[in-house]
Amino acid sequence: MRVYIPATVPMLRELVTNRELHPIGGTAFAVTPALREAYASGDDEELAEVAMGEAARASLRLLAAERDGTDEPADDAEPVAAGRPVYRRAVIAADVTGAKLRPDLDDAVVKLAGPISYDQIGCVHVDLVEAEPEVAKAVDVVDAADLGDTDAEFVLGDAEDHQLAWYAAQELPFLLELL
Repeated sequence: MRVYIPATVPMLRELVTNRELHPIGGTAFAVTPALREAYASGDDEELAEVAMGEAARASLRLLAAERDGTDEPADDAEPVAAGRPVYRRAVIAADVTGAKLRPDLDDAVVKLAGPISYDQIGCVHVDLVEAEPEVAKAVDVVDAADLGDTDAEFVLGDAEDHQLAWYAAQELPFLLELL
């Protein structure tokens, strides 16, 4: 099953260094039967975009946790530069087995059976530098947007208007050197 795992730049560094990653709470997003039912008219590619979009939104919450210091990086993960997160959403696309459906959380949510290895990665999607100002603002309002605050939804939409750039798994170390 292809899954989309929300991540941050320090999590990507951990993945490259350790050759595996333990997604926060084992949470990922995928094209599930419940997602197919919710989007009856979408094809597989469109549904994958929806699942990836959900993972990108979850990445905003991970960025908020990094910024607020509530999610301690692994001991060997590189510290956040200058004490602040890199405000870029990241999504890891990986092929896994044993993912369990979690329709109680949302249509596209799955729980992974364990860590993902570098070899399972199909590609990585990361915001370009131009998205950073809007992503930084969206981190502050993502929860309010989910609760229906229209101003927050507008701010979140500005961040989500930025397309995530695609990188092959073998390009990830080079991308991280440039950040």
